[in-house]
Formats: sequence, structure tokens, C-alpha cells
Amino acid sequence: MRIHPSQTQDNVAYAATLPQCSRAIEAPDRALTRRAVFAFLVAPLCVPVMTRSSLTQTALPQPVAVGAEVLAASGFAALAGKRVGLITNQTGRVGAEHLADLLRRAPNLRLTAIFSPEHGFRGQAEAGANVRSGIDVKTGVPIHSLYGATRKPTPAMLHNVDVLVFDIQDVGARFYTYISTMGLAMQAAASARIPFLVLDRPNPLGGEYVSGFVLEPPLRSFVGEYPIPIVHGLTVGELARMIRSEKWLGGLDALELSVVAMQRWRRSMRWHVTGRAWVATSPNIPSFEAALVYPGMGLVGEAHVSEGRGTPTPFSLFGAPWMDGPRLAVRLNALDLPGVTFAQEAFTPRSIPGVAVHPRFVGTTLSGVRVAVRDAVRVEPLEVGINVLVAIAEEARAKGIAPLFANLKMLHAVAGTRRLNDMLLAGSDGATIIAAWQSEVAQFKKQRTPHLIYD
Repeated sequence: MRIHPSQTQDNVAYAATLPQCSRAIEAPDRALTRRAVFAFLVAPLCVPVMTRSSLTQTALPQPVAVGAEVLAASGFAALAGKRVGLITNQTGRVGAEHLADLLRRAPNLRLTAIFSPEHGFRGQAEAGANVRSGIDVKTGVPIHSLYGATRKPTPAMLHNVDVLVFDIQDVGARFYTYISTMGLAMQAAASARIPFLVLDRPNPLGGEYVSGFVLEPPLRSFVGEYPIPIVHGLTVGELARMIRSEKWLGGLDALELSVVAMQRWRRSMRWHVTGRAWVATSPNIPSFEAALVYPGMGLVGEAHVSEGRGTPTPFSLFGAPWMDGPRLAVRLNALDLPGVTFAQEAFTPRSIPGVAVHPRFVGTTLSGVRVAVRDAVRVEPLEVGINVLVAIAEEARAKGIAPLFANLKMLHAVAGTRRLNDMLLAGSDGATIIAAWQSEVAQFKKQRTPHLIYD
């Protein structure tokens, strides 16, 4: 074990828990106890191999071990004697079990509270739907909603919590709200003077691809809390470090923040080579394929078109009653975008309870286009979405469809800037829009360097 000061002026503890991992525990504010380090060094790690993505090309001989699995392998040594509050949802898996169930059975700690983000503890609420508090039937532990009356844990919710643990699989896009929940929970932990522990998980898009406009401060909202690009290339653990050190949220100076790092994950990895099964992160991200195209197609969904909600493959389709799918497919294929092709496809959005009850154009057969990923390594999902938006905007103008965006405020919030709409109105092509964010992305990549955990 090596302990040394990092460039962020925090103390960083590195524990080599297995030969494959040189940095299994990253604790910016405190070194681990010798007992905890010893437990991590000797504990066996069980990671069952589960069904992998259909986009798998060359997977690892052993799957990436996530922070929750590393912590469980230690016997939860870092939580010994603590009353634990857990921020999680259906993605908080440790092998075949949920982390909450393991914590509930652990003899050396008490799970006293569960906190659920957007979509709920079991991930069954639609986007934007309020999530109710209640009692988890399996563990008997209270569930406090962080997507209802409040989006931050209240002092009352934390009255019997000694440490707050965050374990949620994110998708790597700024406007996916789990990272906003994490930051607000960090503030609550700091106010309550309790430690905050992030159990790290892979960024499905990898750690090298960074793209999109950096959020402009006046447009800050729950779908954009931090001045980062749309695709930031950070794990949640790295982002937590950056939020604290860059002072993007107030009141975090005294926060005792730690990260349990993954084993065997590298920045070059997208999800399909991690060897891990995908658990739906929300009702409309049922697969890695959906997560992969989401950063760009999520933007497309702000236009008056269907982005495939109400179909088995959300975010892999787009269409509208006024659209000429065959013509758009030809136009987009002519761009020869890396890793992706486009094919005309008619589809009919249907009401799907718990997933998309009222999808746009429900029951109407639409002329549309399927986005087909051919190479998950090469595809640039945000650039795909921008080029799709440009094509849609031009067709809408030609056919007198206006306004293309019914909710400009939401478009600006998701894009992080008003420039995107201005450029679409001006008839800018995809290459021009993409070029507009290159300098700010380059600056962000320099800024994030001291906060990275993985090579």
C-alpha cells in the first residue's frame, strides 16, 4: 500500500487488493485502517460471469470488478460498526444479489436507510415521474425518495446514519440525473458531518471519449448541475472527486469523501468489453446499445419527433408523421459516420406501462430511421445525434414544421447552451456544430486530469 498526496491536495490511499488492480481503494480524505487494508488484501473476490452485451468483441478474461464487489469481498470492513445509508437503485448489484440485501445481512454494520433516485429503488418509474418513499419489503429498511418532495436527503432522513454510500450505475451523459442526485447527497452528508463513500462503476462510454458543449452556468438545473461536457468520460467516483475539489457545489470543503475503486477497468473500455451484464439503468435504457446512443439520441428526443419510446428499442429509432425516413437514411449514410449505419424503418409507438405510458405519437405509424451500431468502439454517439438533429431540422424547415422544439427551455438545459438551437436555426451543418465545442472540451480534459483514478 502506498499513500501520497495527489494533485488535488487530498490524501490518496491505494490498496492493491488483487494483482490485477493497482488502485482498489481511493480515499481522498483519509487513509484506510490497517485492518481494512488487510481485509481487502486477503479477501477472495467472487464475480460471476453473466450474460454479456451482444456488442461484445474482445471481453476481458475476468470481468471488471465494481466497487461494491471490492467492498463486499472485504467483509464491508470500511463500514464496520456503522449505521449505513445507501443511495442506490436496481443497478446496485453484487453478483446475483443486491447490495442492500448483503448489507442488511452483514453482522458488522446496520443498514438503516435506503435512498432512491429518479425511477425509484427498483427502477420502475418513468422519466420525470415522482418517486414515493416507503419500506423495502425484502429488507424492512425505510426507503426515502430523492425524486419527489425533495431531491436531497434531509436532516431527518439522516438522523440515524453514520455514513452515506452511493452505488448507482450511471450512463456517462451529463443530463442523466443520477450524478445530480450524487452531488446533492454529498452536500447533505457534509452538512450532517458524515462521510460519503462512492462505490465506483464503469462509465459505459469509456473514459477517453469526451464530447459536447460544456454547461453554461445560467442553464444549471437538475439535468445539468456541473460545468462539464455532455459526455464527460468520468466514472461517478472521479466525478465526485472533481465536484468537491473544483467547488462546483457549496459546502463540501469539510466533506470526508472516499471512493472504492474498480479492479481491471481502464479508460479505453466501453461496456461491451467489461465482461459485465447490463442491468437496465432506467426503463428506457434497457441495454448497453440504448445507453451507447443515448447522449445523442437523447438530444434528438427534445425535437417534435419520436426517439423510439414506446418501442422495444428506445433511442435506436426516430421518426415522425411528416418525416421521409428513406430519404433521411440515405442522407445520413452518405456522411459515413464511424461505427454506425442508418436504415429506413416504419414503427408505431405503443403505450408500455411503467416504461412509456404516453409516448409521443402513440398509436401512429411513423416513417422513421433506425440507428444501427456496427462498431461500439468507433461510434461517437453525440456526433451521431447532432447530425440526426441537423437532418431533421432541415426537413422540418422544408415542410413548414414549426416549432421543431416545443420546449426550448428544456432543450437549452439538456444541451447546456443556447448555441445549439441558434446554430440549427441558422442552418449550420453537423461538422460546424461539433467544431464549436472542441476548444472547451480540450480545456475540460486538462482540468479533469488531477481527479482521474484510472489509466
